[in-house]
Amino acid sequence: MAAPPSDSLRSAALRELTARGYFEQASDLEVLDQSLADGMVTVYVGYDPTADSLHVGSLLTIMALRVLQRHGHRPLCLLGGGTALVGDPSGRTETRRMLDAATIAANGAAFQRQIANFIHFDRGEPNDALMLDNSAWLLELGYLQFLRDIGRHFTVNRMIAAKTYRERLEGELPLSFLEFNYQLLQAYDFMHLHREFGCTLQLGGADQWGNMVAGVELIRRMAAHGGDSDCDRDAVQCLTLPLLTTRDGRKMGKTERGAVWLDPEKVSAFDYYQYWINCDDDMVAQLLRLFTEIPLPEIAELTANDGAALREAKRRLAYDATALLHGAEAAEKAEKASQQAFGGGDDWSAVASVDVPGPSIKLIDLVVHDKLAAFRSKRDARQRIESGAVRLDGEPCTDPNRVIEAEECGPAGIRLQAGKRRRFRVVLS
Repeated sequence: MAAPPSDSLRSAALRELTARGYFEQASDLEVLDQSLADGMVTVYVGYDPTADSLHVGSLLTIMALRVLQRHGHRPLCLLGGGTALVGDPSGRTETRRMLDAATIAANGAAFQRQIANFIHFDRGEPNDALMLDNSAWLLELGYLQFLRDIGRHFTVNRMIAAKTYRERLEGELPLSFLEFNYQLLQAYDFMHLHREFGCTLQLGGADQWGNMVAGVELIRRMAAHGGDSDCDRDAVQCLTLPLLTTRDGRKMGKTERGAVWLDPEKVSAFDYYQYWINCDDDMVAQLLRLFTEIPLPEIAELTANDGAALREAKRRLAYDATALLHGAEAAEKAEKASQQAFGGGDDWSAVASVDVPGPSIKLIDLVVHDKLAAFRSKRDARQRIESGAVRLDGEPCTDPNRVIEAEECGPAGIRLQAGKRRRFRVVLS
């Protein structure tokens, strides 16, 4: 489903979600729009506590909850203490590792501390967020009762048509009966939250669409066929957000060194800042819309040009994203440390300018030029550049054929770092 024009929507919250790029698809856009326009909507996102920290891949849904809460809606953050005992097979080709209850509880407590950096929980306001754990109701379920009351509303035919299950089966990969039940449990979560907390909207990544629709359909069937007066078949909706990947196909939040965690003990403010400032050039505008609160007209202005303007856009992205998680003081320190480490700090003041003839030069020719001799050969230079070992004004440049113009260097020179120690101020004459 294509995102609707934001000016066609009644709800201010949905207008902002679509304008900033959070919208992927919705079960019934018109009903959802009207619900969000009519008053406070309770919305939930589930997080399975299978690690002791959330990572940047989880941040998209957290930021969407932040938008909704800012517009007066109430977030429910659901920790999958019960479903983590089963394991979500979505987007996976192998069975998840089982965790014990104590580990799940500790992970859940860490999640709450991290999410609280973005949305408010205990201000005494009607739309204060709640942190819940589905083990509170799932562990009490009787198996036969669950099969009779919930299982009868699902068909195996429909379930194996879902992308996640189909891919596992077609690839002859293991799919345990335990994992096969996950969709039923997630659907039951939505029904429980709808009954007990008036939750009418589930939010999640695009890979969760099948599980989310199953919850909507379960509530509607319980209301229509089960005579469940606590279920409003017309109110419940689901909304998915796009799955973000980098240019090389990695999921957002993944790097060569591993996940970019939201726990400051795992990833410092400096490293977090570096993750954002080193993003792909063609993703800067999108990331500014999704992971900062900079107004859209200002983002358009920041990303209208390349070169120094784009570097400033990346700096704003890194600073604002870091400030949201770690606070403004930590973001300022990370920015100063980044400038000192990669250009712009005092440690560059003693670096003399190197005059290289020509109005323009390719990066690979520059780093092997006699006046620099940063690398032994063009072959070595190409490998090092493509591996990210070269920076221009603090930004990694992985294109050996990147053309540097004299105007770009200016009279002060462009800062070039080759490897960890070799630094030059290059002026093209």
